[in-house]
Amino acid sequence: MRRHALSLLAGLFGALAAPLGLAAEAVLGVGDPAPAFTLPDQHGEPRSLSDYRGDWLVLYFYPKDDTPGCTTEACSFRDNINRLIAQDAAVLGVSMDSVASHAAFAKEYELPFPLLADPGGEVVERYGALSDYLVVKFAKRQTFIVDPEGRIAAIYRKVDPDAHVQDVLEDLKALSQPE
Repeated sequence: MRRHALSLLAGLFGALAAPLGLAAEAVLGVGDPAPAFTLPDQHGEPRSLSDYRGDWLVLYFYPKDDTPGCTTEACSFRDNINRLIAQDAAVLGVSMDSVASHAAFAKEYELPFPLLADPGGEVVERYGALSDYLVVKFAKRQTFIVDPEGRIAAIYRKVDPDAHVQDVLEDLKALSQPE
């Protein structure tokens, strides 16, 4: 009886919390296959996870173009792009903004990497990075490093825009070392 009551309460919490963005989401873990996607970049060109097979990929999700934290993070990736390329890593930014918004943001800050538009949030949700508060949805600030075989090699659920790229660079170096 007690187990049934707990199960009922858990189900009720899930039903009530889901619209508020509080429900437990499918959590990806290190070693899991990265969810496939194809999304348009800031030029309207389709970009797919499979395009990066054989390379390391830094896939970072962010809430909104041209906001302080998102601009800091994007410019930090921009400023370190040569160090990332030297580690055979590509960078993709993903938010729920439009292609046009991404185009303006990338142009204003001279971002040398693709920004992918996911206005419906389908890819954001598959990666467990969706915040849904009924009237507003946006991507959480999270990053995934995907290895050359398409598996998740590292996950950053709490990101400090000022220091994040340094953490990514250090982890890429450690991850790409032969065992």
